[in-house]
Amino acid sequence: MKSYLKYTILVGLVAGTGLGSAQDAKTLNVGVMYAYSAQGKNDRAFNQAMADGMTRASQDFPVKFKEFIPLKRGVDAALERFSKEPFDMVVGVSFEYLDLMNKTAALGTSKAYVLVDAASDKPNVNSIIFREEEGSYMVGYLAALKTSTGSVGFVGGMNIPVIQRFEAGYTAGARAARPGVKVYSAYIGNTPAAFDNPKAAQRVAEVLKKKGVDIIFSAAGVSGNGVIEYVNGMQCLKASELPQGMKFTSNLYKDLPKAKTYNTKCAGDTRPMFFIGVDINQNYLGDTDKDPKTLNHGLTSMVKNVDVAVYSAIRGLSQGNFKTGVVSLGLNEGGVGYSVDKYNGALISKGEFAKLQQVVKEVGLGNLKVPIKR
Repeated sequence: MKSYLKYTILVGLVAGTGLGSAQDAKTLNVGVMYAYSAQGKNDRAFNQAMADGMTRASQDFPVKFKEFIPLKRGVDAALERFSKEPFDMVVGVSFEYLDLMNKTAALGTSKAYVLVDAASDKPNVNSIIFREEEGSYMVGYLAALKTSTGSVGFVGGMNIPVIQRFEAGYTAGARAARPGVKVYSAYIGNTPAAFDNPKAAQRVAEVLKKKGVDIIFSAAGVSGNGVIEYVNGMQCLKASELPQGMKFTSNLYKDLPKAKTYNTKCAGDTRPMFFIGVDINQNYLGDTDKDPKTLNHGLTSMVKNVDVAVYSAIRGLSQGNFKTGVVSLGLNEGGVGYSVDKYNGALISKGEFAKLQQVVKEVGLGNLKVPIKR
């Protein structure tokens, strides 16, 4: 099975008010403000998705990028100066840039403005937001089908509405697939720093494991790497570690080949642990022995096609049909999805995949409304 709902944002997706005329192969100067991250743009998360889109755009269109990559906080003045430079397009890749983008767009020093993950009311801004709850519903649905304990977990970064949408969708999807499932949720913090603290995420994952959680979905930016590292390190839950009164409810993975280290560490009455990635396809990070044929600890990933959305905006400006306004992207538009590939394909049966496809169809038809609050 191949990755589902990936790279499906096509011409005309970014609807709104037209701006500008054809650029006649003129080289576009684009200023890109990445999200805060000590890992920079290659953070294996949100920034990397953005960087991938920029790479593709540079291969297909005459475009030159100038990047601002804030590796630490306290650089607001420098960011503001950067955003006011006379670019053909300014791209802000974070909800944190809403106020800055509104201020800069009002000056109009650049021809076009793109804001990812927040909605601006300025007429010259293309705001790209995602219905994260829909993609999260899908991975929650799958988690409930695959849990060996009947308990799954969610780790959020900053406790704000956009992350609460992930939690709401994940919880609703899990309960739809398995009404009796327990969903435990925890947030790392109440400031943007919560998105850049992998060690704190590891501690939260440890608490969830003690509750019998065997599958953890993190929507926490770079902090989510801490969940991945924790799951890869633990690899399994032992019957002796389960909370009092809890027993394994299934043994779905007994016949799958496993890494030698897993067989050694997880001998006896055990079940594998899994993480669910976010923003980009992180399935490969669960391949602890570099062998896709053995059990993978990445169950799936809730993909936000940030790369494709921004690529489309750059293409629009290059071709003279850049659109402004707010665009909301969900399952139906290919803005979000879940990943199935060579790493996790063996974990998902054909019957389970068919169920997931049916849910996607129901959401697309409007027969299933995913909540944005738990």
